[in-house]
Amino acid sequence: MAPTLYDEKPEIGDLIEIFRGTYQHWAVYVGEGYVIHLAPPTEQARGGPYNMMSVLCDKAVVKKEELWEVVGADKWQVNNILDKDYEPRPARVIVRDAESMLNQELPYCVFRGNCEHFATELRYGKAQSRQVRKAAEIGVGMGLAAMVGVGVLAVAAAMLGGGKKEKESKR
Repeated sequence: MAPTLYDEKPEIGDLIEIFRGTYQHWAVYVGEGYVIHLAPPTEQARGGPYNMMSVLCDKAVVKKEELWEVVGADKWQVNNILDKDYEPRPARVIVRDAESMLNQELPYCVFRGNCEHFATELRYGKAQSRQVRKAAEIGVGMGLAAMVGVGVLAVAAAMLGGGKKEKESKR
């Protein structure tokens, strides 16, 4: 069995966050040891390889698998962090809606429709991805820093270049 971060057992409708190193995979616990999740072709159960190549996929399949098969050797936790912002839907509704999508191939987009969007849509009725939001914030921060850096270089170049022209015109 893979270790959990906390010694808690999932309840029906809980979101399961699985740590894959550079990203997290998400699933919804539906009882009796099973989860339902949106799995791009690169997400293979039974300890198979998991990798970032899922960002290149445009389709994924809704699967019902044993929690331990999906987790493999990775760490996982129950993570209903959005409960403070949204009221969870009733567990029976979450399971009903999740099971109604089993084996369907759905569009997959790491930014607009990934496994976290899928899981939060089922639990809260609102598709959200905190890891996409964090990545966007980091990207914006890096973009802003790059723009400031370019601006500083431009000002410095103007000051240095302007000084050189001034000297030449005084000659």
